[in-house]
Amino acid sequence: MADIMIRKRKRMRSKEVKALAKELEDVMGAPVFSEEDGVDMAESTDYNLIFVKSDILGLVYEEKPFLTIRGILKYKPGKRAVTVDMGAVPYVTNGADVMGPGITEADPEIAEGDMVWIRDARNGAPLAIGVALRSGEALASKEPGKAIKTIHYVGDKLWKTGE
Repeated sequence: MADIMIRKRKRMRSKEVKALAKELEDVMGAPVFSEEDGVDMAESTDYNLIFVKSDILGLVYEEKPFLTIRGILKYKPGKRAVTVDMGAVPYVTNGADVMGPGITEADPEIAEGDMVWIRDARNGAPLAIGVALRSGEALASKEPGKAIKTIHYVGDKLWKTGE
């Protein structure tokens, strides 16, 4: 098992689940879990985790809820996506931050400090979750330097917890 510490896992009230689901739907542009799904919140070493049944499908990073990569695979959101070229994929899947020149496309609604999900250009497969260090237009402009700070990626301890 992976080395992520999960503690204080507790079932959320249906009112809390409804509010969280609404917030995630607004951010992601896709319907997510409902009160009937049995949603738990738990603390971990880096951020709070959102369990839907037994899967970790969301996280709360700096007070902002967002889907994990498994959550993105399940709910297929339409917003907050940043596409990187295939040359960037090996670096992103090893946890590297995303650099400006590797970005081919970005949601123009992204604001600096927003949580975003990173996908590859060929398949549109989710690779990582991060925090945008620039706006959507600035991300798409391919300016050099760090553009997205990665917080969760395919192959990290959070990903391995769900295997």
